[in-house]
Amino acid sequence: MNLPNKLTVLRMILVPVFMAVLLLWNRWVALAVFIVASLTDFVDGKIARSRGLVTNFGKFMDPLADKLLVISAMVIFVEQGSMPSWVCMVVIARELAVSGLRMVAASEGIVMAAGWSGKIKTACTMIGLCVMMVPDLANIAIVGSFTVNVLMWVVILITTVVSGVEYFVKNGFVLLKEKI
Repeated sequence: MNLPNKLTVLRMILVPVFMAVLLLWNRWVALAVFIVASLTDFVDGKIARSRGLVTNFGKFMDPLADKLLVISAMVIFVEQGSMPSWVCMVVIARELAVSGLRMVAASEGIVMAAGWSGKIKTACTMIGLCVMMVPDLANIAIVGSFTVNVLMWVVILITTVVSGVEYFVKNGFVLLKEKI
């Protein structure tokens, strides 16, 4: 197993560790685990592409590990009352829709490269979730009842929707192709 794939496996292992620490122990330690896991996401792909170590395992597991890390944090925030369920659902719906589009494209021999908006969405989501983990920071009011938490939801929602729309605008044609 090459280094990028080992980093992806590490991220998968860190997901339940992160969840347990966030739910049962300490937000600061959970934040540290989340940051380490997030950094493996940025490093593994860079190493794989620069060294020619791209594998089918990595193509499958890397996005799965990313989704599990992000969704696990969001589900915990919903459970703790720090995030409305509809925000989490928008993110999950976008991930399922883009994954489905990728599967249809792949069945047609089309590779959907990650766009910049998707990379920005991932970075904004991971940073936003990190900010939400900082004790007492999330509830600081910016204007009235508009808190740091709400700002993070807005950033996550905007980048999620924009990147989802971009994927469908650029690649939605695969859904319109019909075999006769």
